[in-house]
Amino acid sequence: MSIERTLSIVKPNAVKKNVIGDIFARFEEEGLKIVALKMIKLSFKKAKDFYREHEEKPFYRNLCEFMSSGPICVQVLEGEDAISRNRSIMGATNPAEAESGSIRAKYGDSLDENGVHGSDSLKSATREIKFFFESHEIYCRD
Repeated sequence: MSIERTLSIVKPNAVKKNVIGDIFARFEEEGLKIVALKMIKLSFKKAKDFYREHEEKPFYRNLCEFMSSGPICVQVLEGEDAISRNRSIMGATNPAEAESGSIRAKYGDSLDENGVHGSDSLKSATREIKFFFESHEIYCRD
């Protein structure tokens, strides 16, 4: 196993539900460290830039509108196999199909508003972390 970093986002619907702390606690309970964190509100343009890889997909515009509809929390998680562990903690993309107890099963409202985002690969994690954070904003937490 290797120490990795991954990007995690608490989406507008979960922020609105006031469950940010519950979600952060879950990451920490599962052995992941939050090494960078901020709350922001994406502009529609910034959301489009972040999700550019989905530009040709039918859900792209709605996703960008949703992600720019309210504040989000973006954080960098660090730990052994952080990418796959975070994806397991989040659960399936569709909350109706997510394992009971996963973040999406607990806090997701629909396929489109599933509560959280997590990088799906090392390549994505690298790009996504750089999108939101400068290197000096990420801290070592030994």
